[in-house]
Amino acid sequence: MGKSTFFNYLVGSRISIVQDTPGVTRDRIYAETNWRGRDFTLIDTGGIEPDSEDIILSQMREQANLAIAMADVILFLTDIRQGVTAADREIALMLKKSKKPIVLVCNKADNFEKDKQEAYEFYNLGIGEPYPISATNAIGVGDVLDKIYESFPPKTENEEESNIIKVAVIGKPNVGKSSLINKILGENRAIVSDIAGTTRDAIDTEFENEKGKYTLIDTAGVRRKSKVKESIEKFSIMRTLLAIERADVCLMMIDATEGVTDQDAKIAGEAHEAGKGVIIVVNKWDAVEKETGTLEKYKKEVYDRLKYLSYAPMIFISAKTGQRVTKLFDLINHVAEQNAMRVTTSILNQVINEAIAIVQPPTDKGKRLKIYYGTQASTKPPTFVIFVNNKELFHFSYERYLVNQIRKEFGLEGTPVRIIVREKNEKDV
Repeated sequence: MGKSTFFNYLVGSRISIVQDTPGVTRDRIYAETNWRGRDFTLIDTGGIEPDSEDIILSQMREQANLAIAMADVILFLTDIRQGVTAADREIALMLKKSKKPIVLVCNKADNFEKDKQEAYEFYNLGIGEPYPISATNAIGVGDVLDKIYESFPPKTENEEESNIIKVAVIGKPNVGKSSLINKILGENRAIVSDIAGTTRDAIDTEFENEKGKYTLIDTAGVRRKSKVKESIEKFSIMRTLLAIERADVCLMMIDATEGVTDQDAKIAGEAHEAGKGVIIVVNKWDAVEKETGTLEKYKKEVYDRLKYLSYAPMIFISAKTGQRVTKLFDLINHVAEQNAMRVTTSILNQVINEAIAIVQPPTDKGKRLKIYYGTQASTKPPTFVIFVNNKELFHFSYERYLVNQIRKEFGLEGTPVRIIVREKNEKDV
């Protein structure tokens, strides 16, 4: 189908910036992009070509159902060269039942003027006008984006107000996510509104207190009724990934009585890789037997398991009793600010030059790494482009050293820091 080509074209350079980061690597199935001033999240439902013919329709049904449940607008990508297939008809039937806006895209019209005539056959699917495109040559994509834009729901107040901090409460089931949200809302009664979230069983709650305006994205949701365990699991993972993607700050909840599990490490890795501000929230701290040094020992154990989150502040709470819950907001504000921090080029280069003076850049076979200058490319997370003479010489250990020096100077607590290395003759950012 060319879904990946189309997906990567729409989201542009964002994918390449995040792909080489430490932590838990994965195929990114969602990304945030923008068209005509509207930010939106694009979900790629992944490959649906199974190994054997007999499971093709069940696979397609599962993938499509996940996407349907999540989406405001559905993008149905077909292959213009293959014409309308039985599988296309099956999916079209399913999509019609969703009653959601559908944009029908016919990809691989690479010889555009000649191939676009073949699109007329796709009217037979009964889901509206087919849009011929060539994802490879980026032809016809603008029309598709315009059509998607027209199908969006109206802007919410939340979208209009950039001073609202979006907070996702993430973690494994039964860690106390809902309890924390209920405790927060019970103590901050100025709730503006309950609005439907991105998924049908997650609620975004907007509220305001003396510390600021927030949107809480609850990933707890209701267990989806389904006989297929794998489908529930996929739905829950996708819901968490989307909540992370939409957030400014993620509250990574850990059960104090269990410590960091493999599932915790995976979820925390997703937040790190998505470049979000992260606060590690250790819940049920009231249930832990304490003696001198318990807290410090516990902190060390958590950071040992979540090495890539060494920058994230940690807070010990009890959602049940409300212990330290109000202290969360100062931390949320601080981390959101750090994640959006912009550093001036002159001060950044001063820090880089001082770092070089303290620890010389590495050499390899008589060649020494030369760092010319650095500049900040973007925020959320702070991303720096460093121009060098030879990318091969820029080892990961030296990158880590530079990141630590940048953190030492600017703080950047609670946020990942990205470094992109370019050779001087490469095009500027």
